[in-house]
Amino acid sequence: MSALARDLAPLVLAGVLGPAGAGKLFGRGTARQAPRTALARLLRDGGRAALVLRVLGAVELLLAAALLARPTTPLPGAAAALLGAGFLGYLGYARAAAPGSSCGCTARQEAPLTWRAFARAAAVLAGGAAAALARQPWWTAAARHPAAAACLVLAAAVVLTALSADPERRWRMPLRRLRLRITGHPLAATATAVAPATTQVAMPPDAAGAPPPVPLTAAGARTAVPVAATVELLERSRAWQSVSRVVRSALMDHWDDGGWRILQFAGVYGGGTAARPVLVLFAVDAAASLDTVREPAVRVSVIDADSGAPVMATA
Repeated sequence: MSALARDLAPLVLAGVLGPAGAGKLFGRGTARQAPRTALARLLRDGGRAALVLRVLGAVELLLAAALLARPTTPLPGAAAALLGAGFLGYLGYARAAAPGSSCGCTARQEAPLTWRAFARAAAVLAGGAAAALARQPWWTAAARHPAAAACLVLAAAVVLTALSADPERRWRMPLRRLRLRITGHPLAATATAVAPATTQVAMPPDAAGAPPPVPLTAAGARTAVPVAATVELLERSRAWQSVSRVVRSALMDHWDDGGWRILQFAGVYGGGTAARPVLVLFAVDAAASLDTVREPAVRVSVIDADSGAPVMATA
């Protein structure tokens, strides 16, 4: 390990623990997410899980402050290393006891845990060990080698961002939306695949025998339907019932495209050692609601969370 990387470790580690701790302690989503985490199963109570997450957030914030203010003191780094080791143990339990649950690591993501969560915990462990060995304050090291320090901090930020759960929302989903606009919607190509990977449920004709309406484009759209109303309609549909066993999260993201409202959920496909995290995409008529239809037109696609490849059903 280079001396510069060792001396900058408190700064980088504080940048990891600070935002994560603030999200747990002050985030309004902590109470909502806690019952869906493996911690709730361990404690057998969602309320206690939320309290533990907030206490953990406060600890992470205190460690971040100590790493920034007293970088040459071994205690904050050693405590962070112990915290990282504890994270790894907890993640191992979560993987074995509740593989479809969220870990609650950032309090901002409800997706099932993946290898990224283990990599982040290992990074905290390694960063804490390095910070405990720091010989000079990070600001002194940065002032003596500004170019090298900037490169090291930037590289660490890129790696940690790639390991975080947030890139799914921050850049992977925007890139997928751009691809949808350029190459066309993938649901059209997968709508006829065998369930549960993809399912298409057609709207029945009305009482007079008239054919169901098609989704309207933005130019001819009716009164906007709230997203919550679309979700309520979806959860009462046969399409939702056919794949609900795969879904493991609340609504993660949504957008409108060509008259369809796309609703994204996280899930787990398969069981045992073959289980893998997936994204479940529902396309619902953006103008439909419980006031207008009983069974909406819904298209469903299940894709691999890491590669984006469609998940095909197996016999």
